[in-house]
This record gives sequence, structure tokens and C-alpha cells, in this order.
Amino acid sequence: MNGGTMRRLTPEVVASVTGGTVRGPVPAGELASVTTDSRTIEPGCLFAAIPGARVDGHDFIPQAAEKGAACVLCQRFADAPVCQIQVSDTQAALRALAAYYRARFDIPVVGVTGSVGKTTAKEMIAAVLSRRFNTLKTEKNFNNELGVPLTLLRLREEHEAAVVEMGISGFGEMRRLAEMVRPDMGVYTLIGDAHLEFLGDRPGVLRAKGEMTEGMGPGGVVIANGDDGLLREHDFGHRTVLFGLGGNCAVRAADVRADGTEGMRCTILAGDRRIPVRIPAFGQHMVYAALMGAAVGLELGMTDAEIADGVAAYETVGSRGRVRKAGDLTILDDCYNANPTSTRSAIESLVRLPGRHVAILGDMRELGPAGPELHRQIGAFAAKMCDAVAACGPEARAIADGAGARAPWFATADELVSALDQLVRPGDAVLVKASRAMGFEKIVDALTEIEAAR
Repeated sequence: MNGGTMRRLTPEVVASVTGGTVRGPVPAGELASVTTDSRTIEPGCLFAAIPGARVDGHDFIPQAAEKGAACVLCQRFADAPVCQIQVSDTQAALRALAAYYRARFDIPVVGVTGSVGKTTAKEMIAAVLSRRFNTLKTEKNFNNELGVPLTLLRLREEHEAAVVEMGISGFGEMRRLAEMVRPDMGVYTLIGDAHLEFLGDRPGVLRAKGEMTEGMGPGGVVIANGDDGLLREHDFGHRTVLFGLGGNCAVRAADVRADGTEGMRCTILAGDRRIPVRIPAFGQHMVYAALMGAAVGLELGMTDAEIADGVAAYETVGSRGRVRKAGDLTILDDCYNANPTSTRSAIESLVRLPGRHVAILGDMRELGPAGPELHRQIGAFAAKMCDAVAACGPEARAIADGAGARAPWFATADELVSALDQLVRPGDAVLVKASRAMGFEKIVDALTEIEAAR
């Protein structure tokens, strides 16, 4: 929870903004926080009861009362001694409340979207902005229609900037997010083959994510990857700053080089400015993240030193391209998520590492009818780039097919773990990557244990 109370947000205001029906006395005073998680209920908070497929927040209204919640936002009243505000749709009411609350803050708000690298970009931009501004950023995976309003409702008086990650899987979702976030700057990481099951093709992905600009005011700025052909040619209807490695980019990187397995170095060029930076995370994608952080910082008038210090302060989040050393093994732990674009990028990062290159790849979900062919293409690419390839999962059978006869296939992660001794040798560099649902963290853990036992 954030420290301090919310900016002039009271139960009375909640009832007014949401148009809810109130039961019980409305307590005076500002709310301490807003939550949808019964485990984080605190005295003076608003508990929004969200009905879900497995858990219904309404079941926890009595618990909210016991823990001292100031009020509850709900779709049906419960028998509990707490002020309750009944609405027809709790989640829609929460979005309306977040939009109202965000409008009370006259601070730069940066929206971040794209097919890959959203969290990395968000973290890098926040690291840069934090050198000058007290910056709120999206936490955990709160980047969807439930998480974004909770992020906005964490704004407090002390915040001077905000970086909001915005993720979608279908048309119309980004429009609803943008209506809440109202970004002053919209950052586009890359348009790739993600969520094709719902969005059709890459132009469809761009069309869906392009809805972010509908929430921007006339002075809004778009910061887009100029090395992505779709983004480079797209008319966003706003002033657009391109970043990338190409000469057409207003913010670009030169002298890119790996700093061992610890990170990357490059010089960021913008007009007459030259900013040497060290990026404390490995992979070419991290250069793009640094460029996004620099582009946002430059727009907000930050100095070269502030930008360089911010890039150096970046910290990797979870299993997103983290390089781990386990004895003689180098493990590229990238098992948080996967699509064809991010998997190609991860393989390209892998082969920059010293040693024999082994790619352990799993299902890439939500690719629709194109899925089998996209998996086969990844298998062929991995076989061309790497010394060894192993595939795991029902959809990843096509990866093994594309990689050829030398690439073994395993039905489950447990089966693959049992064969790791035969797949991996001391001194190898190993990529572990799949969609989150595959649970490939157990493979990373097993690799670490195997090396420790050698």
C-alpha cells in the first residue's frame, strides 16, 4: 500500500462518481487506499468486490468490515457492518473512479504498450524519471483493465510523474485503458506476433494498440520504435519521436557492445547530444529499453547525467531475460512469456553469450491459426542459430519439427527436466523460454540444481 491518504477521494465522492446506491452511514474523511485483494485490506480503504470465475470478492465483504475498510464497492449488498456502494458492474465503476482520480493530477503520465518488452520499458523509463521526479510505476502485472485502475488509484500528493504499462489482448481494451490513463506520452516498444488469436495479424495488433493515442490530448507525444516498419510508417496523429538503431531515428544508439554477461554499453545520440550509458542487463533488447528511457527523459528536460544515471539504475524484473550463472552454466532465464518476436530476440541474445548455445523452448500461446507455422519457423531459426534445441509442450512439437531430427520433443516440463543431464553440458549457455503457463521456472531451478551437484 502507498503511504498517506488519497487526494480528496472520500466514500461520498466514490458514490457520486460511480452513481452507486449507498447502504449504511457514509464515513467522513479521505480513503487510505483502494484494493480488490482481501489480503491487502487495511483500515480506511475502499474494497472493490470483483466477481471472478474462481473467487468472488463479495464473499470477503464481511472480512473487509472486520479489517476496518471505510467502504465497499459491490454489485450486491452483503450482511456486514460496513458502508456499501452498490453498482451494476464493479469493474466498470472502478474504471470510472480511476479516470476521475487520474484527472486530479497535473503530472506527466507515460503510457507504455507493445507486443514485447512492455515491462522492461516501463521499468527503464521509471528508473530514468526517478533521477529527477518522484515516479509512480505499474507494479507486478497490473497492466490490464483491472490492474491499470488500481495503478492510477495509487497516485499520491508526492508523485511528480507516472509510468503506466498497458497490456491488451483484444480490440477496444486499449481504448478503455486510455480513457483512464490519458497519457501525455505514449511509448510503443514493438509490434510483433502476439495475441494473433484475437487480433488476426500484425496490422491488427497495431490497430488495437494504436487505440492508446485516442486518450491523448492535442499536445501528446508518441515515442515509437523506428526500426519497426509498421510503427515507423504509422500516422499516430501526434508528434512522433522515433528511437532505434537506424539513421532515421531521432534518438538512436551507436557503439553498441556487450559488457560481458553483466550488461550492455552504448552511446545514445539525440541531435547534438551524446550520452554514453551502461545498461546493467544483457541483450540487444535492453539497448532499445535504454533508448525509450532516454527519449522520455529528453522530452521532460532531463540532463545527460540524469539519463545515464537512470539507465544504470535499472533492475531486471523476475524471469525476463535475466542472465544467471550456475557453476559453469550461463542461464538466460526468459520464461515469463513468449511469442515469435520475443523468442527470436532471445535467441539472438543467447548467441552473444560465450559457450555452446542451447535453446530450450516451449509453447507460445494465443497465436491462433498461424500458431503451428510460427512455431515451425522458430524451430528452424533456433536450429540455424544454436548448437542444440529442445522443445516442450503440445504446441512446441512444431518447434521440434522445424528444428529437425536432432531436436528432441518433450510433452511436459517434468519430462524435459528428467533429460537435462543429456541435453546440457558444463560451459553451455542455455536459453529457457516459453509462455508463462508452461511453468518453465522449474527448468531454470533444475539447471541450477544440476550444476550445483556436478
